[in-house]
Amino acid sequence: MKVLMFGWEFPPHISGGLGTACYGLTKGLAKLKEVGVTFVVPKAYGDEDNSLVQVLGANQVAVSQKEIQFENTEHKINFVEVDSNLVPYVSEEEFWKLKSGKHTRGTRFLQTNKANKIEFSGKYGPGLMQEIWNYSYVAEIIAKENQFDIIHAHDWLTFPAGIAAKRISGKPLVVHVHATDFDRSGGNVNPKVYAMERDGMEMADQIIAVSSLTKQIIVEKYGIPSKKISVVYNALEPVSKTTEHQFKKGVNEKIVTFLGRITIQKGPEYFIEAANLVLKKMNNVRFVMAGSGDLMDAMVQRVAELGISDHFHFTGFLKGLDVVEMLQMTDVFVMPSVSEPFGIVPLEAMQFNVPVIISNQSGVSEIISHAIKIDFWDTYAMADSIYGLLNYNALSSHFKTQGKQEVDNLKWINSAKAVTEVYLSVLEK
Repeated sequence: MKVLMFGWEFPPHISGGLGTACYGLTKGLAKLKEVGVTFVVPKAYGDEDNSLVQVLGANQVAVSQKEIQFENTEHKINFVEVDSNLVPYVSEEEFWKLKSGKHTRGTRFLQTNKANKIEFSGKYGPGLMQEIWNYSYVAEIIAKENQFDIIHAHDWLTFPAGIAAKRISGKPLVVHVHATDFDRSGGNVNPKVYAMERDGMEMADQIIAVSSLTKQIIVEKYGIPSKKISVVYNALEPVSKTTEHQFKKGVNEKIVTFLGRITIQKGPEYFIEAANLVLKKMNNVRFVMAGSGDLMDAMVQRVAELGISDHFHFTGFLKGLDVVEMLQMTDVFVMPSVSEPFGIVPLEAMQFNVPVIISNQSGVSEIISHAIKIDFWDTYAMADSIYGLLNYNALSSHFKTQGKQEVDNLKWINSAKAVTEVYLSVLEK
């Protein structure tokens, strides 16, 4: 079974949980002999891990120029084919010249470089919407030129690409919902993003949700029938040999960590209020907020207002070994998310023998037993839990040992097998 998979990022160029989850799942699928994956991203840098899956960058695909080699000959020719609905242009002058000519209805003009390829940043910047649509245009070409059995698109960024590939190939589409805009925005939904999400879900032959919580949101907010949605939980990459070195913290105090985007979805303000309550009972503890986001300035201001700056630290965005170092120095990890479709970071913390506190409003709470679970808004329960784990060694030890055993059994190969069952059910229809 050949899978044409659309994502937005791939290691080592990832900036969050979506890229991590896509990488883990594709590695799991690669271990299954019956599945082959071509993973498409907007921009391939050339240093992606191609050992298990073929990584294809949309920025590497010519919009209208192909190199053809005839059989039984070494001679190659360049064959230029201008699709009647897809017209590339290099400069603004050329655009207006082409625009003044005669074209069929629905013609799309795409700005390319001299090699007839579209430039992609692969980022989440101000030109994101245009990049999403450009990605979908190139997806048509990729779908025309590749043989595959099924299409798999991860999150709203790639849904238009998945839809385009389905329309041009007639192959079934599976969309994977890692988060909805209701999660990311706290309910203040972007209508353009919502429309892309809804279109992707409606056009899909089957939807994969990362938790029952996410499935419920899809049913209630997008009007999708429950039977069209399969729940497949994420998993965890084993700790690599390069991360086994134990980092030492430079203070003789306990460390409580929040690690994630500092946005309304992640509940950073509740973490700060709980920290203030704990610091009224004990002084030998430091709180760390690791990450970046639009609420950063407001959180710094709130910490200052509470007068706890001496015991509260902001690290900024962390990645790679910096995350490992932070987790290895942590005594308690807290994820107070307001709406978390899944949440891989608590699993990573448990892997490093760190007891965790997670909100009931997170998908990961559905599969983890050995974690303290609280409502995100209940800062007193959060503070009590933090205090207990810091001061009662037996309690902390229990969550460390049992939690580590639990997460070690969460393997991507099992998630991959569940996804493959979704593929097979779709193909049988």
